[in-house]
Amino acid sequence: MPFVNEFLAPHSETYANTSKKVHKIVLLLLFLTACNGMAQETKPVLINDTLRLEATLQHKEDFGFDLKYWVIEQMPEGKVFLNNGKLEILDTGGCTIWFDQKLSAPLMIQFEAIVIREGGEKDRVSDLNCFWLASGPDNFFEPEPKRTGLFKDYDNLQLYYVGLGGHDNTKTRFRRYVGDGTKPLLPEHDISKPEYLITPNTVNHITIITYHGIVQYYRNNSLLFNFFDSSPYTSGYFGFRTVNNHMTVDNFRVYTLVKAKE
Repeated sequence: MPFVNEFLAPHSETYANTSKKVHKIVLLLLFLTACNGMAQETKPVLINDTLRLEATLQHKEDFGFDLKYWVIEQMPEGKVFLNNGKLEILDTGGCTIWFDQKLSAPLMIQFEAIVIREGGEKDRVSDLNCFWLASGPDNFFEPEPKRTGLFKDYDNLQLYYVGLGGHDNTKTRFRRYVGDGTKPLLPEHDISKPEYLITPNTVNHITIITYHGIVQYYRNNSLLFNFFDSSPYTSGYFGFRTVNNHMTVDNFRVYTLVKAKE
């Protein structure tokens, strides 16, 4: 018993030495964890094989708890909800789901999406779309008239848009909305090749880059669109966009981009 009492006594030398060792171990673990966390915050990015950038994480969303950072504009009979750690969309007449934080370029946006075909009522393989750097009225989320989720409601915004597998999965298109209702479509941005369309029930790893006029869109590390904008959009909102389909989204990330140090 005397040995046990001495070992447990708060003021004993043994206790003090043990406490110091534990404290040092805890500090070391915290330091290593912090270093690991910082290492995960940045990663290299290479544009056009020559331009080396560094991406620093600014926003992340894993869709595990709620949708408090998202604004949903959807026509009746559609639903947007969380399911097993993913954003799930069931849509009929049109839907845009905006990330409510205004973003600034240079930036990189990444997410994963699956268009579902399992025999459900909404399981149409089409329209894995998105808007980014969208701007318009100062009261962006409370415009007059109110946006309903119909595609035409967004014609008066300035933004970049990709429609992946639109028109019943026959077209993939990139557009730069001017803000006056016109949405120019260059021939090279209107693609029908099968490798540019949607494979159902398969993860699409999407990467979007805007860097000082360079606008790029990747799917599964393949560069689909590479556009230079002489008057680039530099700030605005990001939104997932679809119509009449069933899809899930996960692992949404936004990074700032700077030129890497030589």
